[in-house]
Amino acid sequence: MRGQLSPAEAQAVLRLADAAAAQDGVGPLSEQVMLHVRDGGDPGDRSLLIWQGGELAGFAHLEAAAGPVGSSGELVVHPAHRRQGLGRMLTRAIATEAAGRPVQLWAHGDLPAAAALAASAGLTRTRALWRMNRSLRVPLPAPRLAPGITVRTFVPGQDEPGWLAVNGRAFADHPEQGRWTREDIDRREREPWFDPDGFFLAERGGRLAGFHWTKIHPAEGPGGGPVGEVYVIGIDPAEQGSGLGRAMTLIGLRYLRDRGLAEVMLYVEESNPAAITLYESLGFSRAATDVMYGA
Repeated sequence: MRGQLSPAEAQAVLRLADAAAAQDGVGPLSEQVMLHVRDGGDPGDRSLLIWQGGELAGFAHLEAAAGPVGSSGELVVHPAHRRQGLGRMLTRAIATEAAGRPVQLWAHGDLPAAAALAASAGLTRTRALWRMNRSLRVPLPAPRLAPGITVRTFVPGQDEPGWLAVNGRAFADHPEQGRWTREDIDRREREPWFDPDGFFLAERGGRLAGFHWTKIHPAEGPGGGPVGEVYVIGIDPAEQGSGLGRAMTLIGLRYLRDRGLAEVMLYVEESNPAAITLYESLGFSRAATDVMYGA
């Protein structure tokens, strides 16, 4: 496995991911990995590329930073090169590169082939992430903010440090979100979808109390329209129980609706019943599942 990718290699990985998504109906790589690929990869991260006949047949990624449960890895095999043992080859390469460190592998979409590959490698399901959807054509209740709370939009170049501090407290126990750095938010600010008008900050007495960062995905396929996302929503632990999470969710949903979007999605941990209950009370239902496998 190797470190950073050349521009040509990065483009080959993106084409491979597109081919797999078209075949499977779900993107094979997380947003974080896709960002790293487009940037050429982080120096400490490791990538493996398998070529066959001049075409990229398989790709694996192993992050450098290890979280509480070890490093995270992802892999994808081109649909035209499946059933040749490349998935097992990539899985073994990730384990070898980890050199004895625990590794958790993401499988997006909870596909039977991914479950079978995990079982063949002796891996079991350790975590699940639900994707939940809601129509924005269904009426939304008005948000109710607690006394003393005001809401404004994010100011690039000003609000990053404060946001990172609250994000870290809100997601202190989350293996990915709680570890975000300035580079993580800077990367997203460089993305074409980034729009501070859809990034809402709640304040109490000038102190950041919570946030709802929305995202708009472009239309995919003929006849489809853009889809909104509850991208990241976090509440400072000091504000827990004040109803701020529900209010901020509704503020973001109404913004997306007013942009003319018909549908919104979000991701939530299967192990977070409080958040699931909140989203279900707002009309969301589960549409898909991403699964993490580990030893």
